[in-house]
Amino acid sequence: MKELTTAIDLNSPERFHEIRSTLEKKASLRSLYLEVYQKYAACIARSPLEGLALEIGSGAGFVKDIIPQIITSDVVSYPKVDRVMDATHLDFPDNSLSCICMFNVLHHIPNTPAFFKEAIRCLVPGGRVFMLEPYAGWISSWVFRYLHHEDFDKNVEAWEFRSKGPVSDANNALPSIIFERDLEKFHKEFPELSIVRFEPQMPLRYWLTGGLQKWTVLPQWAYGLSCWLDKKLIQISPRLGSFVDIELVKS
Repeated sequence: MKELTTAIDLNSPERFHEIRSTLEKKASLRSLYLEVYQKYAACIARSPLEGLALEIGSGAGFVKDIIPQIITSDVVSYPKVDRVMDATHLDFPDNSLSCICMFNVLHHIPNTPAFFKEAIRCLVPGGRVFMLEPYAGWISSWVFRYLHHEDFDKNVEAWEFRSKGPVSDANNALPSIIFERDLEKFHKEFPELSIVRFEPQMPLRYWLTGGLQKWTVLPQWAYGLSCWLDKKLIQISPRLGSFVDIELVKS
């Protein structure tokens, strides 16, 4: 059964303390976030020296502990984020960003073409976008369809959707739609953005951590084992991935 959570709870900035508490108590989930932030840092190192690094959808994360210079942002007015803004209207001048980083954000943006246009406008030449997003793989498609509170629709034609709340509404199939099913369309509409990585990841370990729920079945001592198992599963088939690393470069 899908978890029942009200939209007002999901979209409230008051969730900051609850999420931060979950991250502090669940060591395996914190390790997963640390993995993501290390990927951010690697992408920033590959980006031009000029320009700022930005995280979109920072929420209650702890990226500043790992990358102090990154600018945090969110569409929800969570405490401690540097800027409150919409990903489709970035509050930055043209050619001012070297890297944009996002974790579980793109599928929440109700107008992704507008975001891509903003990324092109704000990034310096050679600037990069790094996203870790849900992937419509064999395991995750079942989880998203039957056990997850967010929508999962692989059959929609448009990349846009109606949204009543920035966190409560989403389409977990959207990254796979854009970068697999509609790849030719993406190249045609956004030729300034080259896809340099599209790598399915993490078949099991995010689910085993329990995500932002209170429970977990993955103790910290077993986290390394879960990473090893996930790599073995991906070697069998990338379609076993539940999430995907996506990296874009502006020409």
